[in-house]
Amino acid sequence: MFELPEFVTLTKQMNEVLPGKVIQAGCLGNAPHKFVWYNRSAEEFARLTKGKTIGGAWTKGKWLFVPVEPGYVLTLGECGGKMLYLALGAQPPAKYHLRLTFTDGTLLSVTTQMWGTLELYAQGEEQERQYIKAMRPTPVDPEFTPAYFDELIASLAEKRSVKSLLTQDQLLTGLGHALAQDILFHAHLHPRHLIQALDARQRRALYNAIVTTVCAAIEQGGRYDEVDLYNRPGGYIRLMDSKAVGQPCPVCGSSIEKIQYLGGACYFCPHCQT
Repeated sequence: MFELPEFVTLTKQMNEVLPGKVIQAGCLGNAPHKFVWYNRSAEEFARLTKGKTIGGAWTKGKWLFVPVEPGYVLTLGECGGKMLYLALGAQPPAKYHLRLTFTDGTLLSVTTQMWGTLELYAQGEEQERQYIKAMRPTPVDPEFTPAYFDELIASLAEKRSVKSLLTQDQLLTGLGHALAQDILFHAHLHPRHLIQALDARQRRALYNAIVTTVCAAIEQGGRYDEVDLYNRPGGYIRLMDSKAVGQPCPVCGSSIEKIQYLGGACYFCPHCQT
């Protein structure tokens, strides 16, 4: 599933090639998927997008917004899979969940994995959507300061863990299970460590780990197991993933372990992460 670094990468690449392109045909998926959500019928989507022009895209958290001008915004969120830009003559994927064909023969193809939201809103209405409305700052926003982070922690229930902080309830916008593993490793915190038990040093270490890990993944074009707009894998290699289990910790040499916790696997060093 895409997290903030992948959405930032895709947005940057889209803005290099898509603005000004005119939509010849907008098509919703040819591969039915009960966990792909649309807010338009295929006929309505085709009618509303035909002849429209792509504007400059932006991202917020795990959502990507593409203006379809005049009057609409394509909203792609909470998804994984592939968003691909295909040049004239390139062979498009046989299966897709959304496709925009442009008048110059290029196209944008979106194929989701697991689940995803592919919706078209009248301009401005996308800001009223659940999960977008009142979205919290992301780790790359100016508002995401140490003071904000301390206030967020102070507002939460005593029994919430650090993994819960990173992955649940949209508390830290743009993060998910994948980056959370490396963040906790760099912060030297066990996934089950209670956030209200964090001392000032640990809170600052966690804050720094969040910002530096997210920025490193963005700088390297996203994670190695996700692809960009041109189907190229990202360059960020996670330290803590399924391949690390049983391998020596890069800091202390202890064997990396795996547990199931809060809806997914956690990979950690039992010596470094207390």
